[in-house]
Amino acid sequence: MPQIHLCFLWHMHQPFYKDLVSGQYQLPWTRLHALKDYYGMVHLLEEFPRVHQTFNLVPSMMVQVAEYAAGQARDPFLECASKPGDALTDAERDLVLQHFFHAHRDRMIGRFPRYAELYEARRAQKDSAYAKWAFAAQDFRDLQVLSQIAWFEEEFLESDREVGELIRKGRNFDLADQALMLEKQKQILGLVIPAYHHAVRKGQIEISTTPYYHPILPLLCDSDIASTSHPGVTLPRRFRYPQDAARQLQMARDYISSEFKSTPVGLWPSEGSVSDEVFRLAAEAGFQWAATDSGVLDRTLERATGVEGLYRPYRWNQKGREIRVIFRDHFLSDLIGFVYSRMEAREAAQDFLARIRDNCRPILARGRDALVPIILDGENAWEYYDRNGRPFLRELYRRISEASDMAALTVSEALAQAEADALDHIFPGSWINANFDVWIGAEEDNQAWESLLETREAFDAAKGITEENRHLALEELLIAEGSDWCWWYGPEHDSPNRPDFDRLYRSHLANVYRALGQRPPDKLSRPILKVTAAEFRQAPAGFIHPVIDGEVTSYFEWLGAGVYRADARSGAMHGRQFPVREVFYGTDGANVYLRLDFETQIDETTRGIELRIRFLPRAGSEPVTVAVQVENGAATAAPKPVRAAFAQLLEMEVPFGVIGVEPGALLEFAISLWQGGLPLGTLPYEGWLQMPTAEPADWTA
Repeated sequence: MPQIHLCFLWHMHQPFYKDLVSGQYQLPWTRLHALKDYYGMVHLLEEFPRVHQTFNLVPSMMVQVAEYAAGQARDPFLECASKPGDALTDAERDLVLQHFFHAHRDRMIGRFPRYAELYEARRAQKDSAYAKWAFAAQDFRDLQVLSQIAWFEEEFLESDREVGELIRKGRNFDLADQALMLEKQKQILGLVIPAYHHAVRKGQIEISTTPYYHPILPLLCDSDIASTSHPGVTLPRRFRYPQDAARQLQMARDYISSEFKSTPVGLWPSEGSVSDEVFRLAAEAGFQWAATDSGVLDRTLERATGVEGLYRPYRWNQKGREIRVIFRDHFLSDLIGFVYSRMEAREAAQDFLARIRDNCRPILARGRDALVPIILDGENAWEYYDRNGRPFLRELYRRISEASDMAALTVSEALAQAEADALDHIFPGSWINANFDVWIGAEEDNQAWESLLETREAFDAAKGITEENRHLALEELLIAEGSDWCWWYGPEHDSPNRPDFDRLYRSHLANVYRALGQRPPDKLSRPILKVTAAEFRQAPAGFIHPVIDGEVTSYFEWLGAGVYRADARSGAMHGRQFPVREVFYGTDGANVYLRLDFETQIDETTRGIELRIRFLPRAGSEPVTVAVQVENGAATAAPKPVRAAFAQLLEMEVPFGVIGVEPGALLEFAISLWQGGLPLGTLPYEGWLQMPTAEPADWTA
């Protein structure tokens, strides 16, 4: 009987954070994800021997993990976590308070009451200079311990006796507790690489790879190719160094071959970025298969292919060079990456497999196997899930293991059982919109590419350099070619660490000049970053009395309302744009009023949207949910006393009695949107919006 062949490819990647000149790590994310994701994701498969998967390991991430495991990494963030709280310097206190709260507020910080307490205390201190003195030595030690434990692999949080004792203790940690936390870190870091070796020896996983420092290969080959996928885009001077692309491919293949004593045959080009020249180089390097996105397939074939065309492999062939290609199911992969974290584990796993079966039914009916590629980031999504996504993955893997109509295979296993259709070319693009706009075209991106080209030209022209210094300069140059720096330039993405990435990128370029015995250009001392656009919050200024008719009846009806405007940019994962542009909110002392303005038009042709508002009437209470359904251009609300109207926008009135709030109390609420049984997103992204319900005279700014 024909079967569904599920091909999960988990992409494990972090930028190269080490400064080769100073030897110091500039950010801690490789270590933190090694504690939480790299070991646990592959170790979890031991519970499900029938589930085979492909893990895509980026060499520049792996060498960092190996250095941490060997205890050789110089990480100032780890040093600050290790030092006695009463011995921290002023600069170290600043670092701790700035960086040790960079974790998901609800899933990670909120899981530990003392950590949440410290987070709120830090948030209450607007002046960072005062905050470091407001925190006592014990506060710092508790923060040092909990900020690290929050990143521990779920197995250690749930099953390790000593870690469990730390969690139960909860606060007032001493030096022995701090030492235990550090010892457990070393233990987890030491398990990562051996876990992959073990799974490879068992034949349960396949290792594929990515160019060594994660560059966007088509742009290295020829940056002008960006105008093919986006005609008219503004581009910097042409960067054309296909030899660098070939070098990055060969370095990756050599590293994986050496580490695992087996040559990798599979390639996930950085960000799924492909072109004909990239496939030629990959085939010449010895790669037998590559993967990219369904959007690239659509533009290659110049039509929407649907699952019939998507759930099959292809064979790219040009001038005697060939490579097999699979195309990720963009929608299903994004459900895991961005949607299922907001659903209960069983419900999410059931929905995922039901969608796959529905998609594959006509393919199986024709007697053909269906190859379903699910490809996504294997690390960043899980911090948004309950218990690091382990309940969801266990439920999903259990259902797959018990299924008679599907099997989870490595990519090579699935390709061995499928005939491939022919492709004589590939459209140049990435997994994001089948173009390269995230990495080139914006003012900041183009300035970064211009600096990279100038540095590459300086390297080419350098004379009289020792072999050691030339090697160091080339290594720094290859690091600077990585995709991660331009990920944070331009308007698409934001992070508290965005200035750090900018500084680190410019440092790598400056190190090239230093290795060449030259003075770095002055402009490398100045930030490239220019775009700033954070979320906007404005508290209510007085009572409001809007008319609930779905329209702005007058300028004055929402005057004095609170306003929330989300930051439309994504973070380390490129998410979907949330459909709500602004939220207005306020009260008249007896009712809560909400207004939602949408980014795109929602009309009679729009599939039904459900709005769920969770209210916290008082601290520590259970949330009360009010729901509004928008269908066929009209809004209906539940429970009954709630009123809602939809026309140009959505307006609603919620009586205090429905949600159990007392006049004068501070009310908290959060909004989520659902469509087709799936969550579209939440506002605010983390935490709650706050609304005073007292008389206006009692309100403070």
